[in-house]
Amino acid sequence: MKKWWIYIVCMALSATVASAQTEEEKLAGWLKKFPQADTNKDGVLTREEAQAFREKARERQPQVQRSKLTITPTHADVVYGSHPNNVLDLWLVSSDTPTPLLVFIHGGGFRGGDKRRFANSLIETMHKEGISVASINYRFKEDGKSRFEGEDPLYPAILHDGARALQFLRYHAAKYNLDKTRFAATGGSAGGNILMWLGFHPDLAQADHEDPVLRESSRPQVLAPRGGQSTVHYPTFLNWFGVESLNLSKKKGTVQPSSEERQPTDKELALALDASPITHLTLDDPPIYLIYNGPNSPVDETTLWGTWVHHPTLGIKLQEAMYKLGMESYLEYKDGPPVTEYESQYDFIIKKLKSLPIN
Repeated sequence: MKKWWIYIVCMALSATVASAQTEEEKLAGWLKKFPQADTNKDGVLTREEAQAFREKARERQPQVQRSKLTITPTHADVVYGSHPNNVLDLWLVSSDTPTPLLVFIHGGGFRGGDKRRFANSLIETMHKEGISVASINYRFKEDGKSRFEGEDPLYPAILHDGARALQFLRYHAAKYNLDKTRFAATGGSAGGNILMWLGFHPDLAQADHEDPVLRESSRPQVLAPRGGQSTVHYPTFLNWFGVESLNLSKKKGTVQPSSEERQPTDKELALALDASPITHLTLDDPPIYLIYNGPNSPVDETTLWGTWVHHPTLGIKLQEAMYKLGMESYLEYKDGPPVTEYESQYDFIIKKLKSLPIN
């Protein structure tokens, strides 16, 4: 297991970390890639022009969690594990050679959601680029129980479901004509947390396990979360937002600060640290492109749970820690600086998968 002292060191660093390039240099580089973004054709790309270009790109890339899928899977409800929720769908590209794979992991607060809750455009876009798509279901947190009691269906079982799904797909790569060395993962909220944990956590592959599925790698090579939680450790949330407690309600007008709740035990806090993707950062981790829909606005004790648990700060802090270690990270949020290296998160997924060596 990796040591999580790296994470503690990263948290202690309060200075904002800038990338090696200035914003002006990034904008100049983006202008070369996307000259159409220069709307006034003066040869200089401003931040406002870049932001407007990105907004148009985002309009062409709908929110994957809010549309009902209508494209029939090539293989539906494939069983990948022993729990009733351990099923996945596959939309395969016809190809003479093994294809890269994008795995979608749905959100829903670890309490709900479904593998069919994303947009047709995700499959259509990836298929045009020769990339197959999978989408998985996983077990849920039981109401009234801490996610960190260590018993199924709680942590680590939920995250291990995601791992087993990737391992299952790799074990059956020849059957489905997949290149198991070129897997990407995307998804929102809880799904974003799961895929980041899979990408940063040490590989769960066990070379001598009696189950051949568990001998396969559990790590994706490209990460693309939306609104994902880089930490689920409550004291870290308080530290990052600079507050003494946080509102646990999703409803306006109902303030339920965490000070009124049962405080987590030492064991639960330790498990929460281990369940936090940022805990496991090391230099061999895959590149990531994070998206948060909201602005980087202040958080206080009355901010609703649904806002602070999807706040851009979770991406900002992760990117700072990754930059400190010399890792590759891109971050997009409302009114934030533009990502100049890629036109969109889809563009990032496609180019990163295609840049990986073919197995």
